[in-house]
Amino acid sequence: MDSQTISLVRTTFKAVAAVDDGPERLTSSFYSILFTDYPEARDFFPAAMETQRDRLVRALAYVVDRLEDPDNLLPFLAQLGRDHRKYGTTAEHYTAVGVSLLKALQNFAGHEIWTDDVDRAWNEALGVVASTMIGAADADENPAVWGGTVIEHRNVLRNLAVVRLQLNEPMDYRAGQYVSVQVPSRPRMWRYMSPANPPNKDGIIEFHIRGVTGGWVSPSMVSHTRIGEQWLLGAPLGALGIPANPARDLVMIGCGTGIAPLRAQVLELAEWTTSRRVHLFVGGHHPCDLYDLELLWELSLDNPWLTVTPVTENEDNPWWHVDDYSNAPAGMSTRLTGQIGKVVASLGSWEDRDIQIAGAPSMIQTTKFRLMAGGTPVQNIRHDPLY
Repeated sequence: MDSQTISLVRTTFKAVAAVDDGPERLTSSFYSILFTDYPEARDFFPAAMETQRDRLVRALAYVVDRLEDPDNLLPFLAQLGRDHRKYGTTAEHYTAVGVSLLKALQNFAGHEIWTDDVDRAWNEALGVVASTMIGAADADENPAVWGGTVIEHRNVLRNLAVVRLQLNEPMDYRAGQYVSVQVPSRPRMWRYMSPANPPNKDGIIEFHIRGVTGGWVSPSMVSHTRIGEQWLLGAPLGALGIPANPARDLVMIGCGTGIAPLRAQVLELAEWTTSRRVHLFVGGHHPCDLYDLELLWELSLDNPWLTVTPVTENEDNPWWHVDDYSNAPAGMSTRLTGQIGKVVASLGSWEDRDIQIAGAPSMIQTTKFRLMAGGTPVQNIRHDPLY
């Protein structure tokens, strides 16, 4: 796409996003058009659409922001196309989505904004998106979906569980990536989760799951998962992973279950002979949130290249946490107190390191801004799309 096409798409999208409730109104209009004009498409979506609407806006924003960066955008779209095989999507479904989105945008923007040039620009952009996703899906020889049997379910906190699955066949994902997961109690409600272990020939995959208050899926995963349940997993997604350049050391920053993709990479590095230094910051609101700290500390004792620093926003555990989990393992460096992004940024600019951030979207954004304000080059910072 040329610069004019990109500019027209971006300007139109920003005009929609700038209006009060604009993104919500756009997505509501899109799904209304899609389900009216193509009623068979409704079967692909869950009954509750709130998460789906938010995910669509974030995905659109991610694509629009990267239209002039095909080296990163096209691999992302290819991954998304492979992941969408789990729905059984075909070229006709992509056409239905494209037509419905164009109608919604046109209705929202009005005739003054939606000119013939804007229409051509959006048709071209959506054509690139659809053709890339369809091409990647058609070329993929892996399963459209993996099945996994729950072989372990362990509650490590009141609202956090570790679940291990035995896949029906090994999945060739990269340590640091994430996958979409569906549980039997919540059909069609796919949730993205990062494996906490690297891929292995035995097909064992581990997830760390925190129950989100008011969430549709995660509370069920934490509280009601049973041994022997059959889960479904989509194709691997995401760009996190051990960078190819071994000359640059790593800084990894994770909060809560956001440590999962970082933990997987550290476990993979522990299997290699590496000279690369890794400084892993493990954060949480309270000391009890550092649920996997002991394992990470033991890894650092066996691997001199690994430094683990715990960070919590509060000195003490909440009143309802009855276990004594206030101290780091014996011999570990003192736990630091404060907002993790501020703490890490205060320790240096990290300008010579590759940096990965994983956690809640708000934590990722705050930490990224803190690092950039402290002198960290933005090109050194990586995180997955914030949806």
